[in-house]
Amino acid sequence: MGSNEADKPLRRIGASFEELAAVAKQQQPAAMVAGDFSRACSHVSVLFGCLGIAFKFAEMDYVAKVDDLLEASKSISTLPSMVELDIQKGTVRVAGSHTRNLLRVKRGIDMVKVLFEQILVTEGNSLRDAASKAYAQVFAPHHGWAIRKAVGAGMYALPSKSQLLKKLNEDETSARAQMQSFVRSSGPVILYVEGLFTSRNLGLDW
Repeated sequence: MGSNEADKPLRRIGASFEELAAVAKQQQPAAMVAGDFSRACSHVSVLFGCLGIAFKFAEMDYVAKVDDLLEASKSISTLPSMVELDIQKGTVRVAGSHTRNLLRVKRGIDMVKVLFEQILVTEGNSLRDAASKAYAQVFAPHHGWAIRKAVGAGMYALPSKSQLLKKLNEDETSARAQMQSFVRSSGPVILYVEGLFTSRNLGLDW
């Protein structure tokens, strides 16, 4: 293939999440480096952009929160220290806190994982079923009626699967392999981040 890695966002996402998964899957996981996590998540932003207006809200929200974590990672070296710092300051649930943003970014990764899982088992060229199921499972429980309605309307403007793959510079076979790789590697990373919350009794549904 003539295109280099920079033109193939799925490869970039896959490689960076494989590295995070290697940390997350250790018997006694090391403290995940905040910069590595934030940079890996920043690669995912392009996917929300490729999905069009239905996920515009998610793209804007996700990008802003990843940027915050990237900025924070310049002075806070690991994800556990980021959460501990907010606990000490009593700002865990305050809008704009790094911990709150970490939970929202985790949700974005979860959404992409479920979307890929659904694309892998859905026949045909439409993304509507896959995207609707992923949205319903991950984001809808946390959104009010107005946002859910707007997203529902936007689902009719989703690109087709072939249009999405073209934007990502992949063919059906290569995209399938990359999506499977992300589903495999993002699972342990999502569980690792959730563990930062549940082990400190911070909850996940807020």
